[in-house]
Amino acid sequence: MPQSLSLTLSPLFSSPYPLTLSPTSRKRHCFKFLLQASTNQQLQLYLKDRVIIIGGGLAGLAAATTLHSEGVPFLLLEASDAVGGRVRTDFVDGFLLDRGFQIFITAYPEALKLLDYNALNLQKFYSGAQIYYNGQFHTVADPLRHFWDSIMSLPNPIGSVLDKLLIGLTRFRVLSKSDEDIFGASEVPVIDLLRNIGFSDSIIDRFFKPFFGGIFFDIELGTTSRLFDFIFKCLALGDNTVPAKGIGEIPNQLAAKLPSDSILLNMKVVSIDFDEPDSLNVRLENGEILKSQLGVVVAVEEPAVDKLLAARRKPVQRKMGRSTVCLYFSADQIPVKDPVLFLNGSGKGIVNNMFFPTNVAPSYGPPGKALVSVSLIGLFSDVSDDDLTAEVIRELTGWFGESVVSSWRHLRTYRIGFAQPNQCPPTDLMKNPKSDSGVYLCGDYMTSATFDGALVSGRRAVEALLIDSSLIRV
Repeated sequence: MPQSLSLTLSPLFSSPYPLTLSPTSRKRHCFKFLLQASTNQQLQLYLKDRVIIIGGGLAGLAAATTLHSEGVPFLLLEASDAVGGRVRTDFVDGFLLDRGFQIFITAYPEALKLLDYNALNLQKFYSGAQIYYNGQFHTVADPLRHFWDSIMSLPNPIGSVLDKLLIGLTRFRVLSKSDEDIFGASEVPVIDLLRNIGFSDSIIDRFFKPFFGGIFFDIELGTTSRLFDFIFKCLALGDNTVPAKGIGEIPNQLAAKLPSDSILLNMKVVSIDFDEPDSLNVRLENGEILKSQLGVVVAVEEPAVDKLLAARRKPVQRKMGRSTVCLYFSADQIPVKDPVLFLNGSGKGIVNNMFFPTNVAPSYGPPGKALVSVSLIGLFSDVSDDDLTAEVIRELTGWFGESVVSSWRHLRTYRIGFAQPNQCPPTDLMKNPKSDSGVYLCGDYMTSATFDGALVSGRRAVEALLIDSSLIRV
């Protein structure tokens, strides 16, 4: 066992770790660690009486949070150099760059339970969008938050007056349902739902496709209507925001509430073995094996699950995940100061949506500089970064003018091959987290492909583990 790992864990060997579980788990566990002379033996005994969590994204951190709140000891293993998974923020040339276009909706029910919104210092977007169509921008606004903007937008070409009335009726419909009803309802692709409601092609093509296509990374709107209804409900109840210090502050906040020695970084797991009847063996890339008798929570992206469980599972034919590319630019001059999202409603070009993060949260950039975020749907794997950057600049020059865009300086391009699981019908957004004896799965592919879905899945995986566990030790 590497010395650094044993030194990190050794302080916890000094005392027993008594547990008192909530009524949900209906179990009580009390552990006494029997220390041996060998550090390796200490470590193996220590780990056997801990749940091992594989993956430090939102789902893994939610699982860890639930275990910690129940007093159950755990060890979280993260393969990269920081927690967050797909929810990370980088610091580049004085700018905060979120890894891909990500917006946090304040009405997410699970997030309301777990996160301290005040500490995140959430910065709000305008409740609506500017849509580029026919060579100019048109406003779409939430009538309950921006009444006069909404009234003024009634005659614009982004849908008819009837379309805008149908948006209000859709809002009423989703607000009348519980989340359980939404996730258990019959489903169709979003595009079929919109047409069945009676929306015109103009508002579908010019608003719904770029807006919800940008949320689901699915411009054809083949995603399940269940997910549409959940997001629509959350948008009606809450605000679109980003934390002042970047989207990565969400997982950072969760991790900061956990014991400092319960998370190990740069620890890649390559497999879970079931060789012993009373414990699971978690094999690391460096060849080390960690054992757990309490169980293992697998909180990795969907494509990695089969690799970890290859010893017990046949290969599964999965839907292709959703991909995106996000490009960032530094700007001395930008066309607006409003914290608004811009959508491409023209049906042409490669840009789906863009915004100026420093308009939403000035802390995203250094003084006197603006940050530009541009999102594309798909991976564009056959186009080089330089060519992609040039095409985006050319396209946005048509939006804002050469005098504005020509001075923008490219900062970084993020190509995200697996941005979200594909949740086209048929779906099961309430999957059983139990995979095998002692192994429990979590991640947004188990529930809804949202921040909230990832958090819910982590909690549900631990609840299933605690209910199944019959280990009582003294």
